[in-house]
Amino acid sequence: MAISLALIIILGLLFNKLFNKLKLPGLLGMLFLGILIGPYGLEIINTEMLNISADLRKIALIVILLRAGLGIKKDTLKKVGVPAFKLSFIPGIMEGFTVIIISTFLFNLSFIEAGILGFIIAAVSPAVVVPQMLKLINHKKGTKKGIPTLVLTGASIDDVIAITIFSTFLGLYGGSQLNIAKRILNIPISIFIGILLGFILAHLLIYLFKSHQIRDTKKVLIILGSAILLTGIEEYLQGRVPIAAFLGIMALGFVLQDRYEVVGQRLASKFNKIWILAEILLFVLIGAEVNIYLTLESGLLGLTLIFLGLLARSIGVLISVHGTSLNWRERFFCVIAYTPKATVQAAIGAVPLAAGVESGELILAIAVLSIVITAPLGAVGIKFAGENWLEKEMK
Repeated sequence: MAISLALIIILGLLFNKLFNKLKLPGLLGMLFLGILIGPYGLEIINTEMLNISADLRKIALIVILLRAGLGIKKDTLKKVGVPAFKLSFIPGIMEGFTVIIISTFLFNLSFIEAGILGFIIAAVSPAVVVPQMLKLINHKKGTKKGIPTLVLTGASIDDVIAITIFSTFLGLYGGSQLNIAKRILNIPISIFIGILLGFILAHLLIYLFKSHQIRDTKKVLIILGSAILLTGIEEYLQGRVPIAAFLGIMALGFVLQDRYEVVGQRLASKFNKIWILAEILLFVLIGAEVNIYLTLESGLLGLTLIFLGLLARSIGVLISVHGTSLNWRERFFCVIAYTPKATVQAAIGAVPLAAGVESGELILAIAVLSIVITAPLGAVGIKFAGENWLEKEMK
């Protein structure tokens, strides 16, 4: 496993540099590397490494979500509050139900199977979107109107909603006794509890840091460990108390930055350094999850389904930003930023198959196809549109 890790790090840095030289997002190089050396490619990555892949990807995602929280300013959050709220559910729900309707015709799926597929596909990828938004914040692109903050805030909640609805459809397929109204109510409850836990944890850490002399490096480790424990609490209480742990992690970073700004800025810099390693692990291991051969199974019909779903999502984004001060280029940037799929699809794409859903192989194939198509195009589109369509804030 140690050799696999070494190869992932060295080749990850190399592919990142190569793709940057080609004026492409470095994450594309790392995704491609993962596909190349993963179990569906050259099979270089050790099986033991693949067995802990999900945990490593989660830790990497936690790092970037903490960094995202530390990068959000209260004034900016107030500015984008209403459109961010709309972005959190309108595009995803429009895409999910569009996929449901169309997949029943294209693939003759039952409504419940189509619902499972629709809300696997509907989740936007925080792994792709959040790092790109942080780069734009660092370069002051679109920050005057709070556009990167708008996207990363909405996208984080988008996942919570998509996964909750997916779980509901999966439960219906299994014949479990579900209270649909309760499941729907769980969405705002999970968001509230997640943010509340993040808020409480942040204040406990601020008290600890103010009352004891602790080096910044140790502070980072304490924060990271606390954030991982928060996701552990979510898993432990799953099915009993709904918790949106990833939102709580962003809230943790936000409160630290807002209430203890001097330390928050230093910690953000530390997390930027950790992200160099975490980014490689995240994207290479996501790439390793992609079974490129499965994409052929859904073929042209799968592409059509994904395209029409994205079209509905894009309309949802435009509805969400309607009435804001964003010009048309900035609005279409938001459309592009809301297209990438990767994290959720790689994590739960195979769940229906494992649960015995009749069309599980087809669902997995389309989930994989959505990653292969939207992650590269979305990443390239965000880079191009961010550099050319967003105004640089001059200070």
